[in-house]
Amino acid sequence: MAAPSKKQRFSFSHSGSQTSTNMPVAGQRDATGEEGRFVEGSILRITMKNFLTYDYSEVFPGPNLNMIVGANGTGKSSIVCAICLGLAGKTAILGRGDKVGLYVKRGCQKGFIEIELYKSGGNVVINREIHVENNQSLWMLNGRHCNQKTVEEEVKALRIQVSNLCQFLPQEKVGEFAKMSKIELLEATEKSVGPPEMYEYHCELKNFRNKERELENVVKEKASFLEKAKQRNERNKHDVNRYYEKKRHLDVIELLEKKKPWVEYETTRKELEGVKKERDEAKRQLSALKQAQTPMLRKIQEIDNQLKPTEAQIKAKTAAIKEASLKCKQKQDQLDRKNKEIDDIKQKLRLKQMEEEDHQKRINNTRRTIEDLKTELAKVGDQPDVTPRINAVNVELRHIQEERAKIEGEKADLRREKDNLAAELLERRLSDMNNLMNAKEEKLRGRHRDTHTALRWLRQNRQMFNGNIHEPMMLVINVREHQFAKYVENHIPFHDLRAFVFQRKDDMERFMTEVRDRMNLKVNSIAAPEESCSRRPPSRTIESMRRFGFYTYLRETFDAPDEVMSYLCHQYKVHDVPVGSDQTKAMIRTVIEEPYLKVLYTKDERYTVKRSFYSNKISTSNSAVHASQYLTITVDAEEKRQLEQQITTCHSKQRDIDERMKTLQKEAAALDRKDNELLAEKKRLSELKGKKRQLEQKISTKQDSLRQMEQSVIDLKTIEEETKEKIATVNSQKVSIVAAFMAQMKMRAKLTMEKVYLALETVGLTAEKTKLENDCREGASELKITDQKCSRLEQRKVQLTELCKGLLKRAKSICRMQPDESLPEDLRNAFSKLPDTLDEIDAMLNEERSRAECFTGLSESVVDEYNRREQEIKHLEKELEDKSNALNAYRQNISEAKERWLNPLKQLVEQINDKFSDFFRSMQCAGEVDLHSENEEEYDKYGIRIRVKFHSSTQLHELTAHHQSGGERSVSTMLYLMALQELNRCPFRVVDEINQGMDPVNERRVFDIVVRTACKETTSQYFFITPKLLQNLQYAEEMTILCVHNGPYMLPPNQWDEKAFIRRSFQSNKLEP
Repeated sequence: MAAPSKKQRFSFSHSGSQTSTNMPVAGQRDATGEEGRFVEGSILRITMKNFLTYDYSEVFPGPNLNMIVGANGTGKSSIVCAICLGLAGKTAILGRGDKVGLYVKRGCQKGFIEIELYKSGGNVVINREIHVENNQSLWMLNGRHCNQKTVEEEVKALRIQVSNLCQFLPQEKVGEFAKMSKIELLEATEKSVGPPEMYEYHCELKNFRNKERELENVVKEKASFLEKAKQRNERNKHDVNRYYEKKRHLDVIELLEKKKPWVEYETTRKELEGVKKERDEAKRQLSALKQAQTPMLRKIQEIDNQLKPTEAQIKAKTAAIKEASLKCKQKQDQLDRKNKEIDDIKQKLRLKQMEEEDHQKRINNTRRTIEDLKTELAKVGDQPDVTPRINAVNVELRHIQEERAKIEGEKADLRREKDNLAAELLERRLSDMNNLMNAKEEKLRGRHRDTHTALRWLRQNRQMFNGNIHEPMMLVINVREHQFAKYVENHIPFHDLRAFVFQRKDDMERFMTEVRDRMNLKVNSIAAPEESCSRRPPSRTIESMRRFGFYTYLRETFDAPDEVMSYLCHQYKVHDVPVGSDQTKAMIRTVIEEPYLKVLYTKDERYTVKRSFYSNKISTSNSAVHASQYLTITVDAEEKRQLEQQITTCHSKQRDIDERMKTLQKEAAALDRKDNELLAEKKRLSELKGKKRQLEQKISTKQDSLRQMEQSVIDLKTIEEETKEKIATVNSQKVSIVAAFMAQMKMRAKLTMEKVYLALETVGLTAEKTKLENDCREGASELKITDQKCSRLEQRKVQLTELCKGLLKRAKSICRMQPDESLPEDLRNAFSKLPDTLDEIDAMLNEERSRAECFTGLSESVVDEYNRREQEIKHLEKELEDKSNALNAYRQNISEAKERWLNPLKQLVEQINDKFSDFFRSMQCAGEVDLHSENEEEYDKYGIRIRVKFHSSTQLHELTAHHQSGGERSVSTMLYLMALQELNRCPFRVVDEINQGMDPVNERRVFDIVVRTACKETTSQYFFITPKLLQNLQYAEEMTILCVHNGPYMLPPNQWDEKAFIRRSFQSNKLEP
């Protein structure tokens, strides 16, 4: 390394009990020369005491590029942590411990950071004292105590943004830069290199746009509401007109209803006068009629006196005729009963005759049956003896039963064997395992859907690949016991847990081409080591580790396929990571002294042990072991394979048993057929043997029956004689009944004639009386009518008198008049324009009411609502005009703000793009930066898009956390930061170990770009931290190289002599041959 020739700087550190020089290749700064080259806000000095790896150290960076070089573990990143925490940055920015007390050196109670910043009016010195006990800090600004807020404001005033990845990129956050969204990258760039007002304009523009959206919504709502109000009022206007028209009809109705009682009163009064005259005339007619009726009434009375005795005789004759008729009817009923009795006697005789006829038919049929049976018996007597054949059939039947018993026994054995296979139980166990696998897949789908999609694609296209391919590790790893899941999951990062493992690299490349490039899925894939590492032995046996509380190695806690286990042993040394207990935690200080331990687990913590390559000093870090999320569900792959094999065997045995059962079933069916044939033959022979005996028994039975029927013969002659005698007796009884019936008939005829003579006499008197009554009735009817008319007219007069009084009172009441008041003149004039008769008034009332009823749903509130809404419409029109004016003003403001923000931003992005593209062209690659927005009016969606191409055969691809490799992301990030460096808006930039993933060619190119860019006089301060440098790099005079050494054998700061060191170096070079 070349040392600068102008000025010298020294930085010192104190570690352990010895002091050590930290950086010797620069000299102390004089007060006049170099400070003028510092940008305001640049770091002049960093002092650390009891901070991480340092006991005490002072660092004096240069104004341009500062290369901080040192081996791993010496304290390079500690300087980055000091810059961040000393400038009031949050611990989350560093990605290390979340508590500030963790940054104090182990064994110390407090740490100290002091940073001096360049400022033209006087440098700013910030002091932070960190206390471990309560994780609190004491702040001082320029020697005065203050709070953290004051420091933050001072840092902000100097345009220092340690939370901005474009300015401050610590080691643990290098990968986060590529994960930044386009929007986040734009905001970080604006804050880092844009004018101070650019980010404010952007925020102002986003606020304007939000308010514009709100105003647009308000104007839209107001306009919609106004239009609806106008439409509603337009509809209501018709209702208002109808309301007034209805009111005119109601006024006419009210006037008609006032005149109607007056017309009713006048009509009733006139009717009363007519009734009085009519009543007087009726009284004169009634008196004349009464005098003309007296002679006819006396003659009618005389005739009534003659009719009374004759009517009494007719009544007596009628009663006697009725009694004679009743006796005749009784005798007729007796005759009918005797006739029916004769019919019953004859019916009984006919039944006996039919019974005897059926008896003779049965006797003849029985005789014919006996003859037929005797004939059949004679035929049966000629057949041979069938007993020997029956015995032979019985023997064959017993043999068939024995064969069937053997078959049933074998079938029972086969059924027991089939039941003992327990295939269903095995399938249920396999289904339970598959359900567990499905649950693991659901967790994978919920956490990373792209990986789950790629998994389904792989299962459908596995035939495309040649070697073994294992599904994501989290699906194929099975933890042997649940308590070990958290260790495995904490040890293996999630990006590897979701990775596919390939036996062959060509399979992996083909897979990534399909799912990443063609399907655009973000997935991880891993190629297993060519030489298997899965059986690699640990550096120490677990027995030798038990004294520290270790009881197993991480590899022994889970099962995985050989390629997966080989990768984990190779990459994460799971075969050499011990797992301990609470005893390990208690002995942790002794345990970490063991030289072979790199990573270990206690019950609830993970410890990482690092040993300095130079001083052999140990540094440790520990973190809590988080609960497992994915590996608690365990499925033993070997057990699953055995279950599947057992199920296959069971199914094969079941098929064999089913085939044998079918064969036995066929044999049993054949035996059943033969058995049925033999039984049928046995039945036929048995029937033939017993048929003769049956025939003899039937003949004997029929002969007995025939004898009984011949003995029970009916004597028809005797029965016929008895029937004749009964009929003669009944006929003699009928003769006496007929004689009595004829005597009663004669008596009834005589009485009837006598009644006729009396009726003829009564008819003559009645006719005379009727004539007189008719004449009298005509006069009496007229008299009665005239009398009723007088009474009715008198009643009507009284009613009309009362009615007139009531109608007059009601008419005055309706018109609101006093009892003694006459009709007012205005009502007379109004009444004169209306009809004068009740019919006309009623017709007009009905017409007006019908017209008024047509106007339904109307009230005075409709008019009030109409008038109120008219006022609202005027108010809404005024509000809409105001809001529209405000919206136009906001749009004008947005247009102006857009001009202020977008044009400078486009120029800024163009400048960044020019630098970025030049840097990539110098590396024979391609890259561009542009301002990206899907909608120009959505200012919160603007972002910076970085697109790069590292191979001539590919297209430009957007920089993401998944598409490019780690080295490509590092190159892109570094060159973007260098493109920002020349714009020089922030006082310094920090980049920690960004070159770790680069290949040597790209690292050399990037280094040359960094040197050329960061060493220009127009650029700000730049910190570049790296553990290594390539040989024969090009350096610049403006560089400050800070070499970090740390260990117990370093010289104390006051003994460091740069001149003596250089002199001894020259002497040593001269002595070399």
